[in-house]
Amino acid sequence: MSEFDYKQLDEVIHSRVRLAVMAVLVNVEEAQFTYLRDKVNATDGNLSANLRTLETAGYISTTKTFAGRRPVSHYRITDKGRRMFKEYLAGLERILGL
Repeated sequence: MSEFDYKQLDEVIHSRVRLAVMAVLVNVEEAQFTYLRDKVNATDGNLSANLRTLETAGYISTTKTFAGRRPVSHYRITDKGRRMFKEYLAGLERILGL
């Protein structure tokens, strides 16, 4: 095992829900809230709070549209988010000695 300090892992991503959201978004062009909720198996409130954290950090962007009168939120990973996700994965690999 290498001497990597686990404290260097990105705290924004290092949450089960946020990590799962990033893993989904890195593989799609964009995703609706309900798709993410179902993919990561989170409650609406929990997902909402975690998406807000990722958006505040600049890792994802949000656009809102309407389906009739119903708002629909769409999420995309940003260039910064993609870079930080890759760095996070590289940090995990260093911890594991891969």
